Amino acid sequence: MTTGNPVQDRPRRANKLARSTSPYLLQHAFNPVDWQPWGEEAFSEARRRDVPIFLSIGYSTCYWCHVMERESFENEAIAALMNERFVCIKVDREERPDVDDIYMTATQVMTGHGGWPMNCFLEPKSLRPFWCGTYFPPTTRPGLGVPSFPQVLTNISEAFKAQRADVLEQSAQIGDLVRERMKPVVTAEPIDGIGAITEAVSGLLRMFDRNHGGFGSAPKFPQPVYLDLLLDVRASSGSPATKDAIDQALRLTLDRMMIGGIYDQIGGGFHRYSVDGHWTVPHFEKMLYDNALLARVYARASAAFGDSEYARIARETCEYVLREMRAPGGGFASAQDAEVDGREGLNYLWTEDDLNAALGPDDAKFAIKVFSLETGPNFKDPHHADDIARNVLRLTDRPDRVAATMGMEIDTFHARTAKMRTVLLAFRNKRPQPHLDDKVLASWNGLMIGALAFAGKTLEEPRFSAAASEAADFILKHMTAPDGRLMRSSRFGVGGGPGYLEDYAFVIASLLDLAAAVDDPPSAKRYTDAAYLLNEKVHEFFADESGVHFDVEKSAGDLFVRARSTHDGAIPCGTSVQLHNLLALHHNDRAAGLLSGIAETLREMPLGIANAARAALRVLTDASFKGSTLASRLRGVAAEKPEVDQSFTPVEIYSSEERLSVGPDTPASMKLVLQIAAGYHVIAADPWVDDPKSSIRGLLPFRVHVVGGTGVKVYADYPAGDAYKAAPPDVMGKPRVYEGRLEFEVAVELDGELKGRPLLAVTFQACSGTECLAPRTAELDIAIDRI
Repeated sequence: MTTGNPVQDRPRRANKLARSTSPYLLQHAFNPVDWQPWGEEAFSEARRRDVPIFLSIGYSTCYWCHVMERESFENEAIAALMNERFVCIKVDREERPDVDDIYMTATQVMTGHGGWPMNCFLEPKSLRPFWCGTYFPPTTRPGLGVPSFPQVLTNISEAFKAQRADVLEQSAQIGDLVRERMKPVVTAEPIDGIGAITEAVSGLLRMFDRNHGGFGSAPKFPQPVYLDLLLDVRASSGSPATKDAIDQALRLTLDRMMIGGIYDQIGGGFHRYSVDGHWTVPHFEKMLYDNALLARVYARASAAFGDSEYARIARETCEYVLREMRAPGGGFASAQDAEVDGREGLNYLWTEDDLNAALGPDDAKFAIKVFSLETGPNFKDPHHADDIARNVLRLTDRPDRVAATMGMEIDTFHARTAKMRTVLLAFRNKRPQPHLDDKVLASWNGLMIGALAFAGKTLEEPRFSAAASEAADFILKHMTAPDGRLMRSSRFGVGGGPGYLEDYAFVIASLLDLAAAVDDPPSAKRYTDAAYLLNEKVHEFFADESGVHFDVEKSAGDLFVRARSTHDGAIPCGTSVQLHNLLALHHNDRAAGLLSGIAETLREMPLGIANAARAALRVLTDASFKGSTLASRLRGVAAEKPEVDQSFTPVEIYSSEERLSVGPDTPASMKLVLQIAAGYHVIAADPWVDDPKSSIRGLLPFRVHVVGGTGVKVYADYPAGDAYKAAPPDVMGKPRVYEGRLEFEVAVELDGELKGRPLLAVTFQACSGTECLAPRTAELDIAIDRI
């Protein structure tokens, strides 16, 4: 990557990332930063030099990762500062999802939010983080609310030298909080499965945007896991009112996505998400997993509703993947970048002049009307003010309705637009193309194989099933070790390390889909047998004695906690997919063990684990499970919530409201009251305001934040507190603390898409004159409704 600066653009030596096969790491192989990959060599160097580890995590198609590279990691002066004071490690989050999950949890614990690039500072002996953030600018920028990256580097380095004990204490406390978040809560109590599913669906219908479809507000994500849940409940619901409400949510969402700019109207396939609430301007990267999940959803919806437009979208999405994301050998590449030549979405944007140049006047006039250019440009690059405004192509309505307004039969309309799209795609292909992350990930390939197999059978497209078979054979032949273990990734024939739970779970599910789709019985048996063998590996390496599943193998030893994710987000988690696999393979006892580790989440936050709620619905409605212990457990009366921990805490928390209602322009507010027992104090929200240089002290400041989901942001008017008068005289600085009773205002507002079940929580650390108690997080029983 060049900067335009002749000094910085001189030829550089490669750093240790040059030995990697990861496209993301290779992007940084010629930075002046002495990057190293995650591993013992880097850890040992940091311990030998007695310096912190600077850990930067991202992925190759991440726009802001590119920005920070151009601004900071290509900057000679900043790189020199990094090299002098830290051992710098780069991680591809797509190759090491375990590392990403652990340090993302830490980042969210510290800051209340997360994102990429994710930048953490680690204590080198334990690898526990003591300070985390995301993007930092190279210089201080008014209004951005974050310090410059050189300031961060200098302050962290000085704190590590001068306040080592505090750094170690803070890293230990953050590590404990991360462990607590990832620790399974195992219970064999019965679950009100119907109640959990009903709550999940009710939550989705409350979040449903009745104007534009989708769930929540901008930025708006497709949420295929939610759509699959609604399709499942629709098929089993005996309530006409529920079915009608689900149909409205599904159809409006599917319609608006397929006509919007989030769908590539020329080349097919879906972009990552929409930056607005009406699906017009996308974040332009294209991910294999999004297109796999959405191709399947549209194929399912085409059968459920008898809708040929949904079938067309499913077909075009599969064709896009086969055309642009197929790797040598039959597997599939991971993603296409959002930017071209440093400009976001440049390959996908059009002007009227572009259409005239590509099509000629008559067809250009037709295209301008069909693709909504008549109302003027809809995209202006916010990062390059001098660039002209352009258009993301989109339709104003479903094709059948657009055709009717133009006085055309739908078949004639589709024939003309198909011919036009072919010409425009050829024209677009002459432009510089987005970077392709060509590594083959087992998990994402599993999603695509399953989608192709399902779409091939549903849409009667044998070539899709054939492509699924070829990709499955590639994984079984080239990404499976002699001992039967899966590899996480492959690039140019080189494997990228051991697989994770999601790799096994997604591949097993795809093999079962493929066995159901192929017409050849020997092939179906071969894929089923392969699924059984991989399932045994899952039980051997990822399940503990109780049946709870973890994301990494038991032998994974370079992390301070064993990663475990149970949240279904952009993709379903490995745990919930494996639950479906165990049901399909009739391992009911193992399914019960896995369920014991997510039962509490299913009971408390079913929307956050929507794919597991689908599995519960499967048990409750599939006749083959009738009378089983698993079905009986899911039909049981919901167990009472566990008793509140009675271990001593000197803090009582009260709120003025039991329910908050928030809308796009309607925040909500309430009062919180803390009553602190005599003889105790709580560390204030900004304890070192009187002594900013002492910001790292091993004490966690008071914070009101959100847990259990995303989509809301909380602001608190924290009291300043009082300087702690009883601090020993040899302690540098006197922290501010809270004592007695305090009352303050808290405001809540929408912040993007609603996921899971967001709850307000208070994290605090209480101390007496002789000791500080362990930090505690108290969840507040306050419902948050979207209006």
